[in-house]
Amino acid sequence: MSGVQTITVDGGDDGVRLDRWFKKYFPNVTHGRLQKWLRTGQVRVDGGRAKTGNRVHQGQTIRVPPVHDRDSPPGRPKRPARLDPHRTDDLRQRVLYRDHDMLIIDKPPGLAVQGGSKTAEHLDAYLDELRFDGNERPRLVHRLDKDTSGTLVLARTGKAARWLTAAFRGRETRKLYWAVVTGEPSPSEGLIDTYLDKRRAGGVEKVTVVDKGDGQRAQSVYREIARSGRVAAWLAMEPLTGRTHQLRVHAADVLGTPILGDGKYGGPSAFIEGDGVSRQLHLHARGIRIPQRNGRAVEAFAPLPLHMAETFGFLGFAESEAEPGFLES
Repeated sequence: MSGVQTITVDGGDDGVRLDRWFKKYFPNVTHGRLQKWLRTGQVRVDGGRAKTGNRVHQGQTIRVPPVHDRDSPPGRPKRPARLDPHRTDDLRQRVLYRDHDMLIIDKPPGLAVQGGSKTAEHLDAYLDELRFDGNERPRLVHRLDKDTSGTLVLARTGKAARWLTAAFRGRETRKLYWAVVTGEPSPSEGLIDTYLDKRRAGGVEKVTVVDKGDGQRAQSVYREIARSGRVAAWLAMEPLTGRTHQLRVHAADVLGTPILGDGKYGGPSAFIEGDGVSRQLHLHARGIRIPQRNGRAVEAFAPLPLHMAETFGFLGFAESEAEPGFLES
């Protein structure tokens, strides 16, 4: 049929719900139209029928039927995102590492990685501005929360996206986070091993610790680096698995010391008084180690964002107190 498209899912969309994939690439296709296409088998994933909530994975093919003007919702057509030249310049200066296969950037806090209905600005819109000398648009291969800062890897080619996505999925990468938490973690270091699941309560979706078999296993190692009395502590944390909001839930619900600024999981106890303490989230992807295809590994480390550096100064933390490198040898 003329107009039918077959699109291969790239690494940046691995694990995304099918309806959100359509919203990203075909914003004028209404939810009702997509539902009809799925009911009648006009949309297929790897040749099979699918549902809106199914998650797509890198390398799968999606059959998209012809998109006509009638598929556009009423009202003005969606305009492409307008890029801020200052943001573009800032992102280019935040490149920590670059080679033929990948970029590692220092994502600023407050910038979402991908767009959504309530997200006016996001990194995905700026990826063409990060081509540098490359021929392809960089691709997302993993995520950071909007308010989390630090090291983020971008694939520079489709081939690189495939092996980088596999490296993240196969736990071949290492990720080191720094967090300021409120209260006193006890014990001061250890392994957290739980099961997590998304649950909705009071109209809000949150990740929750659940019984074994009711969710996905989530493991994190952590170590206290410094403490400011009984008010706050600075933790180094490494997620051994990659669950949504894993470190935030482990800090708040397991250790009982929510990450500073994390009102979603810590409530009022996630904040401390003081003119030198920002209410922003104090979670920073400090470092990352990525295996290369030649057997070597690339490491990159991101400096603290301004709000965390100011909080460090207020609490008396010095970066020199941290041991270099990752927690697990």
